Amino acid sequence: MANRRFRALLPKRGTGSSAEHERAPEHTMDPRGHQPVSVEESVVQAAVYRDGRRTDTPATLAEALRSLPEDDSMAWIGLYRPDEAQILAAAEQFGLHELAVEDAIVAHQRPKLERYGDTLFMVLRAARYIDETEEVDFGELHVFVGRNFVLTVRHSESPDLAVVRKRMEDEPELLRLGTEAVLYGILDAVVDGYAPVVAGLQNDIDEIETEVFQGDPAVSRRIYELSREVIEFQRATRPLISILNGLAAGFARDGVDGELQRHLRDVADHATTVVERVNSFRQVLADILSLNATLVAQQQNTEMKALTEASYAQNEEIKKVSAWAAILFAPTLIGTVYGMNFDFMPETHWLLGYPFALVLMVATCVSLYLVFKRRGWL
Repeated sequence: MANRRFRALLPKRGTGSSAEHERAPEHTMDPRGHQPVSVEESVVQAAVYRDGRRTDTPATLAEALRSLPEDDSMAWIGLYRPDEAQILAAAEQFGLHELAVEDAIVAHQRPKLERYGDTLFMVLRAARYIDETEEVDFGELHVFVGRNFVLTVRHSESPDLAVVRKRMEDEPELLRLGTEAVLYGILDAVVDGYAPVVAGLQNDIDEIETEVFQGDPAVSRRIYELSREVIEFQRATRPLISILNGLAAGFARDGVDGELQRHLRDVADHATTVVERVNSFRQVLADILSLNATLVAQQQNTEMKALTEASYAQNEEIKKVSAWAAILFAPTLIGTVYGMNFDFMPETHWLLGYPFALVLMVATCVSLYLVFKRRGWL
């Protein structure tokens, strides 16, 4: 049995000075705690299969390895949110490459496909749409595939691999094809999980289009937030095309069952459709953002025009008030002058002084009226 395990050097830990105990920079990126616990605490389910049917449900990884006789049996181990010590323990059991182990510890990886000897390492980004908050939740899944084992390291709620396991166990003919069939089932579940996300994003975009034409002032922020989700979704899905193409080429080279190869091509077709839809979403959101900016500018221009017209109308009213104030001020000024009753004012003792004052008032008012009328103030 030992010669069938794939051994590699694991990350070494310092035992000397404090500098040797400092964590590598990439390890500090992991937000989870690192407390030494047993690897079995993170095992969701472990099973050994032979001819497509479960033959054993071991409680530990060591038991799973001992349950593998020298035949076509296969172990499928699932880990959920494992600690660094747990991943290292699993890596020691299965002989995983140190670079792949480092990626699994750090997490926060982009989708990729790597081969280390006889072991295949794959990083997938699952996604699910949350209706309550209208947000997309992204998960991360690491898959180690050896000749007779599949080890999954799940760092989030999605994807639900229990559904994948049940589906595979319900189809023993497919599960009989080995680890490649399990890898196909996981890929199919991840890609199928993108469909509700695509539908949710499409619905959000339709709502945003309605809000844009209704002039909702908060729509710009929603467009920005949705654009961020679409970009993140694009990062999760775009690398899948090259991953699936490389995997299909490997299946063809290794002579994997033809039906399984057709299933994998079907997954690739679905992934291509998703990638194309996501690309179109990004373009549509860019167009909506440009349209919203145009509509906002038009609305601002309309408001400025309305303010200008209101200001113009107000100025016209001020002109009229000022003109009438000037007209009424003229006779008041004349009456005030002649009302001072000084002894040496000739007009006060003049017989025609009163009619003269009245005529002067009328003449002044008429003259001012004609002047303001000609200038358009009245």
